[in-house]
Amino acid sequence: VQLQASGGGLVQAGGSLRLSCAASGSILSINVMGWYRQAPGKQRELVAARSSGGNTNYADSVKGRFTISRDNAKNTVYLQMNSLKPDDTAVYYCHADTITTWGDRSDYWGQGTQVTVSS
Repeated sequence: VQLQASGGGLVQAGGSLRLSCAASGSILSINVMGWYRQAPGKQRELVAARSSGGNTNYADSVKGRFTISRDNAKNTVYLQMNSLKPDDTAVYYCHADTITTWGDRSDYWGQGTQVTVSS
């Protein structure tokens, strides 16, 4: 199983970015897909996650600014980030809680995409 993330970049404070992450490979189903981020010197933290049934979970720091969506048929998750702040600067990682075609349940991670917000 591979996760391919895209959409990071450099943006000014108040701007927007949209991240995408597509999962491919021996996938039977994906329970939860989401985004984590890690800023320099800090631990990786959950940003947002969405279950296959549509339940969502957001970090308090991004509520009202970020929206996670998902295309289950395409095994793809999106993160629309609005009103970006310098504190949002981090490497963003895509995550998938996956059941493979051989029946294993495993966590998979994308390669990370850099988001930099300038003040």
